[in-house]
Amino acid sequence: MNFTGRSLVTIDDLSNGEITAVFDLADEMSQSMKEQLDVCRGKVMASLFFEPSTRTRLSFESAMHRLGGSVISAVDTKATSLAKGESIADMARVVGSYADIIVIRHPWEGSARVVADYAGVPVINAGDGGHQHPTQTLLDLYTIKKERKIIKGLKIALWGDLKYGRTVHSLIFALAKLGANIVFCPTPGFEVPNHVIQKLIAEYGGELERLAASEQSDKEKVSPLDAIYITPGSPHQLAMMPNISIQVELKRGVDALYVTRPQKERFATSEEGEGFKKYPVVDKKLLKEKEFEKTLIMHPLPRVDELACELDADPRSMYFKQAARGVPVRMALISLLLGVKEIATPDKSSPAGIDYPAYRQDLGLKCPNPRCVSVQESETKYIKPTFKIVDTNPLILRCTYCEHGFEPKYVASSHWHEGAPEYKKYHSAESHWARTIRPENLIVFNSADEAEVRGFKPSHYATVPHKRSDGQKR
Repeated sequence: MNFTGRSLVTIDDLSNGEITAVFDLADEMSQSMKEQLDVCRGKVMASLFFEPSTRTRLSFESAMHRLGGSVISAVDTKATSLAKGESIADMARVVGSYADIIVIRHPWEGSARVVADYAGVPVINAGDGGHQHPTQTLLDLYTIKKERKIIKGLKIALWGDLKYGRTVHSLIFALAKLGANIVFCPTPGFEVPNHVIQKLIAEYGGELERLAASEQSDKEKVSPLDAIYITPGSPHQLAMMPNISIQVELKRGVDALYVTRPQKERFATSEEGEGFKKYPVVDKKLLKEKEFEKTLIMHPLPRVDELACELDADPRSMYFKQAARGVPVRMALISLLLGVKEIATPDKSSPAGIDYPAYRQDLGLKCPNPRCVSVQESETKYIKPTFKIVDTNPLILRCTYCEHGFEPKYVASSHWHEGAPEYKKYHSAESHWARTIRPENLIVFNSADEAEVRGFKPSHYATVPHKRSDGQKR
């Protein structure tokens, strides 16, 4: 596969072989830094960071300087025309005429996709809200591979804020497609979002085994275990030993513990209370247990109080190595996307993904995620919310910008029988109609009022009786 001219918005934009190719070039460049000074001479990188950043911004800029290129930057929204109401799409078009490649960080989820659509030059997502951070994932994977030689078959534990941690969301998909097993250890109330889990299972296969809180031992309540994801083909005993199998799996240890800080800047008001002060801490006391004897301790940084400083000198601690490795990894990625370097790709497969049918009706449906770029007032002049139909049982639509999935309440068809008004009906999304209506004819509504404003009347299937646990209707 050819990297030239492409963008990296999510980790799904790279195939397994392409990830390996980036690592191979990073190895080559790290061994001969002084020889890279002419690689990007005459090229300009725009560094647009509209959220705070130290490591990501400086490592990208360092990478471009070490390649011999130049950097132009904007680091404060208030100092740009975005503060005047300019759309991201307009900004992308202008900056794309000044630079050969753009690196952007922005609080709106899906914003990097908009920039990639309008800039006309390669775009790298350096973090878009709580959505994804694909280059952090690349250097995380690079670190694991450097230390463990392989990724397939490893067991990686993700710890802390798994709800808002964009580094975690990218890493989950990358680990799954590279064949690692994932142990979820979230702070209670900050579990992996359902839309991430749904995509993980639907697109990467494998099995997810959950553990109820009542089944956790006192030790596991200190280390907040939630579930284990086992990749397809991995030998395990989960299905054979329900409830106790996760404890058995954990006693074998984990290869890496990936710690994340509480993403307080994204918390809802209700999440800022006393309960979150109990955020579990990774320290020497925790890591003295036998199962952590050879565990890599990783963290995307910055840390707050969740990772004890006493671990900095521990040979298992990798977080400063992770940060340092960001420079050669980003050097490799920049040079490949600009087409100034080429490297053989171990396989010719395309990036992972399922070609879901598009939701085609333009009836004002909006993404329910308030952080999505597609619902921001300044952007609706250029972009329309678009969705993929990722499941019909239950019916789930996924926003193409922020990737949030949601379940509409009602469905209808744009092709009712012979166009007769009496057949213009809407139905519950829980009824068989959600699976019967063709994707190109599907119309969804989030309320009965929305359907009736459009001239649809309730059918016999507008309400679907639920069943009790004994199977009887109620």
